[in-house]
Amino acid sequence: MLRPALTIARYTALEALRNRLAWLLLAVALGGVGVSGFLDALALTESAQLQAALLAAVLRLAAVFLIATFVVTSMVREASDGGLELLLALALPRAAYVLGKLAGYALLALAPALAFGALGLLFAPPGQAALWAASLLCELWLVAAFSLLCTLTLQQVLPALAASLGFYLLARLIGPLQLLGHGGASHAGAQRAMGAGLDALALLLPHLDGYTRSDWLVYHNGDAAALLAIAAQTALYVALLAAAALFDLYRKNL
Repeated sequence: MLRPALTIARYTALEALRNRLAWLLLAVALGGVGVSGFLDALALTESAQLQAALLAAVLRLAAVFLIATFVVTSMVREASDGGLELLLALALPRAAYVLGKLAGYALLALAPALAFGALGLLFAPPGQAALWAASLLCELWLVAAFSLLCTLTLQQVLPALAASLGFYLLARLIGPLQLLGHGGASHAGAQRAMGAGLDALALLLPHLDGYTRSDWLVYHNGDAAALLAIAAQTALYVALLAAAALFDLYRKNL
């Protein structure tokens, strides 16, 4: 099963090169640098910190959007062209297809993580820029795995992309939403119910608000313990999402 999975991963990465994803990443990097430089010229104080924070946020969101969009559109296009049925008609385990796709998208996520992490060297020491890039890579792996699951389940571009981005935004905001749900004194009963619901939701979602933090580039306060926690959380959720994708694929009659 390993050799077919590696072959699928290779062709998945080659598809990204044929679609000129590298040029999109370059355009995003140049655009982010240009916008942050413009704001740097307008800022009166702490211009370098403002520039670093804005650039980190723009690059992070752009990388997530590009990876999610590529995963969803490539999977839907492959299904529309009959490529999925053709692959699964061969003597190929369905697990090899899912794992190969995940490996290909994981390899693809290296490109924005390395490119955007290199831009972080403009504002932070190498160790902090590497920490930020590694965390971005973990974040993109999570997004790619969830996008794969959504595409296999929903089989259409718009619903799958909307579900993927909705999952990402909810996982990014679950920490502040929990604080909001537990705050305030009015409507205490409803407030407690909302807080309990958000706590239950937080147990199911990865806490992406702790990933790829801009303050690592601004204040250089990241450490190895934070990266270790991120890596453990990523491994757990990617494994769960891969298992869900396998379950969904095996139950289908293609």
